[in-house]
Amino acid sequence: MAHKILPPVVSGPPEFEQTFRAHQNCVEFYPLFLVTLWTCGMFFSEVLAAATGLVYMAARQLYFNGYTQSTKKRLPGFHLTLAVLLTLSVLAVVGITRGLLDKYFYTHI
Repeated sequence: MAHKILPPVVSGPPEFEQTFRAHQNCVEFYPLFLVTLWTCGMFFSEVLAAATGLVYMAARQLYFNGYTQSTKKRLPGFHLTLAVLLTLSVLAVVGITRGLLDKYFYTHI
């Protein structure tokens, strides 16, 4: 315990609060990431979903490292995270749409 903060306290030195907030943000984004990753993998492409998932993990690491140094340094990682989530979402919607068109309208796209 680097900062000597015992649970349930969630406030302390600025370094602790930055690290805690960065961790909380990662926890908040995790469900959205899992849903978009699995949906993209199921309906569009497993390989593309896995590759994009690796980029997501690198983006979160960039975000976390930036946030623990300075709150302004978190932005490149945050923007990359949003771009990855948007990409996964778009690919998932395209995959679902393609599946629906194929099943109900016999259209192969």
